[in-house]
Amino acid sequence: MSAAVEEQMVVKAIREECPWESLPKRLQSTLHTKDEWHRRIVDYCIRKRLQWNTCFARRVYREGEYYEEMMRYLRRNLALYPYHLADYMCRVLRISPFRYYCDILFETMKNEQPYDSIPNFTAADALRLTGIGRNEFIDIMNKCRSKKLMWKLNKSIAKDLLPTQPVDFPIEPWWGVCLVNFTLEEFKKLSEEETATIDKICKEEANSYVLFDMKIIDDLYKRGLVYFDVPVYTDDRFKVSRLEGFVSNKDQSYEDPIEELLYAVFVVSSANATVAELAATLQADLYQLQAAASFACRLGWAVKLVDGDSVFKDEGLKSHAVTLYEAGKLGDSCIAELCSDLASLEGKKFEGVLEEFANHAFSLRWSLECLKSGGVSTDDSTDKDGETMTPTNLLHENVTAHLANANIEERAEDGLDKVPQDNCSTGVLDNKDENISSVSMGLPERGENMVRIEAQNDSTGTNVLMIKRKYSVDVLRCESLASLAPATLERLFLRDYDIIVSMVPLPSSSVLPGPSGTIHFGPPSYSAMTPWMKLVLYTAGHSGPLSAVFLKGQRFRLLPEPLAGCEKALIWSWDGSMVGGLGGKFEGNLVKGNLLLHCLNSMLKQSAVLVQPLRIDDLSASGNLVTVDIPLPLKNDDHSIASVVAQANLPKEQVFNLTSVLKDLSSKFQLTTLGYLRLLRLNNLVESDKFHPENASYQWVPLSLEFGIPLFNPNLCERICERVVASRILQKDDLTEHYDVMQNVRRRLRELCSEYQATGPVAKLYNKRGNSKDLPRTLINSISSRWDPANDPSAPTNTRTPSEHERLKLAVRQRCGTEVVGFDGRTVRSYSLSPEQDEATTKHISDEQSSTHEGKPDQEDAHSKDVTLPGLNLIFDGVELHPFDIGACLQARQPLWLIAEASTVSSTLI
Repeated sequence: MSAAVEEQMVVKAIREECPWESLPKRLQSTLHTKDEWHRRIVDYCIRKRLQWNTCFARRVYREGEYYEEMMRYLRRNLALYPYHLADYMCRVLRISPFRYYCDILFETMKNEQPYDSIPNFTAADALRLTGIGRNEFIDIMNKCRSKKLMWKLNKSIAKDLLPTQPVDFPIEPWWGVCLVNFTLEEFKKLSEEETATIDKICKEEANSYVLFDMKIIDDLYKRGLVYFDVPVYTDDRFKVSRLEGFVSNKDQSYEDPIEELLYAVFVVSSANATVAELAATLQADLYQLQAAASFACRLGWAVKLVDGDSVFKDEGLKSHAVTLYEAGKLGDSCIAELCSDLASLEGKKFEGVLEEFANHAFSLRWSLECLKSGGVSTDDSTDKDGETMTPTNLLHENVTAHLANANIEERAEDGLDKVPQDNCSTGVLDNKDENISSVSMGLPERGENMVRIEAQNDSTGTNVLMIKRKYSVDVLRCESLASLAPATLERLFLRDYDIIVSMVPLPSSSVLPGPSGTIHFGPPSYSAMTPWMKLVLYTAGHSGPLSAVFLKGQRFRLLPEPLAGCEKALIWSWDGSMVGGLGGKFEGNLVKGNLLLHCLNSMLKQSAVLVQPLRIDDLSASGNLVTVDIPLPLKNDDHSIASVVAQANLPKEQVFNLTSVLKDLSSKFQLTTLGYLRLLRLNNLVESDKFHPENASYQWVPLSLEFGIPLFNPNLCERICERVVASRILQKDDLTEHYDVMQNVRRRLRELCSEYQATGPVAKLYNKRGNSKDLPRTLINSISSRWDPANDPSAPTNTRTPSEHERLKLAVRQRCGTEVVGFDGRTVRSYSLSPEQDEATTKHISDEQSSTHEGKPDQEDAHSKDVTLPGLNLIFDGVELHPFDIGACLQARQPLWLIAEASTVSSTLI
């Protein structure tokens, strides 16, 4: 059998993954042994640079052995670094491109081979990362040879002349940042900022370079702790630029399908052809072509056309962005043009981070048009001459959304000369009435901000007067507003604006209007942007998920029973570090139960945290949270909420207690503002300890309440705009109800923060100096039910999964005003002070609360950006909030009063 025929048969058998036993007899006789067949399989897969988990080599070689053998082959041939295999090469083997090319340069120098012996692309990539080109290579060799005998005896002196860190090179914003597998020693040497960045990389779905602190990422890269991924998708388009940094050495003498494709890509690439189309033209493997295009982008020889800069250039949007960034404001005169430019992006396809940015643009247009209209939807109607008018319908399409770091300000028109003529002809009728024969509209008089609409009803002979308020809209940049003094900012708001609407989540540098100033549809105070708001929501409605609050600076040696054994847990931090995503998404960090101890100890170094443990029955089949977002305002103009329930689009069997929960929360909070309420589905099994999915029942409980327009969720943003229309909240004569609701939320937040901060009455009581045994306590309950199902309260914790019945038993236990929930390492119990001290303590707390709030103006929490931290550990049991004694779980077991005192002194010094 000829060599060519034999090679064809071998390749065919490898592609079909034929085992030795199934090979044709002719091929078996040529290969002789099974080991030889396995060697040919591995050789072929290595030559093709195939991934172990997708090629035939996985049947005959272990993963580590396969990649180590590949690295030996690549070094031997001075081949290009296999970037498409970086997930194993960089992450697991810890062989970075920089280290790899340094090894290749050293081997070339050690063997005294000329620089020209390094293949073209290998030399170009080595130059990019090490800074060593032809001249540098020759200079190092001359220095080595000058050592004469020492060079002949010890070739390693060349290695001492090679760089120890990569040189700086261009990094595109859309490149991905990936982590290697750290050693314990490397992890211990990380700074707090680096640890926070690494946590963010771990939890982000999008890991683009532009989303992180570039200096920190660059430092981590130079230490070999992160590497860069250059993603290329099938519908990406590229244009070939000048081959800067190309090295004209010899071509490779080995097989490398990616290098071979590069030359073909340079020839056939077109700005109008996608990667998939190029692969079809070249009849090449799509995966290998993506790898070749990715490498060309690394070296700057190809430019991805679908990037943020080209999007803004193509649409004329760049001028709007520059104006907003530099001037800090886009005035009402620019809004119509901006919306028109944003509309031109529709129908274009974007991927990855660019898709998010494009969605921001779509969303901004959606929100601006809704606010510009005054929150009304117009229907076809006839004018007084009987001609049909077709005004713009603001709810005519689905627009995906996300825009962060912007406040949108609404300003009432104050003169006839500011009202465009075409706007004055827009009719607003809630319902079509066949008896209405004509509609007449009057222009606003000078100084008024409304259009009067008078409809004649022939059947009743009555006139119906309707009024449409007119609004102009400015877009203000939060960072620019933050540079103004608070008093100046208040005067600006009062002078120019009637309503302020926040695009949330807001950046930490943002400023909020004062409580007595302009109407604000957004967070009522800085505390509302922290987990305090969740605790206010839960305690006000006596409903919510089991939640534990832990002080900053503590370190756990074991988890207390509310958390131990949970399937997963949702973590929220007071400094917002665990709320991320592009532009922020108000999503806590969902971690596995077996990682919770490590995560808590890491986070508590930076901030206080709120933890919500979840059982496996509380999660979906895929292990995720099941939530539903309810857009606000909750009630329609007729005060009904039926349409909100229908708008949730839940199957009938999943509605559960949704209506009753919304009614109850509405009675507590009113919810007459812009924003959304997020509900969490929890298992509601009470009949049996065993979980049967087919018989499962659930309940909805409030998870979070956010104020403002959240543009990160396209569907939710649209539904909020629909609620603005249905409630006619922007068309009301006055917004006193909204003002009162926000004042109530401020008051609740202020009272809760004051009560449980380090200097608050509850914290003072439970953080008293001395041994806690000196404080008389009365046992109320042995709460072994929720976390220790055994009948004997002193029995060790049972490791089986607790049932919902056990969870509910905690909520219905006997209670008292000064109750403490504690975990002693084995059992959860609740305690009260002695009856005499209980009564005195209750009075003491009440007196301190009233004295704290008397004479305390609302302005105090409006201008201060300092976040009040909890002064003691707390637990919300599903109904009430109580101090949580977890001293037995802490390392070093520092007294709580000492931690609280240290926190207070530290904040005073700062």
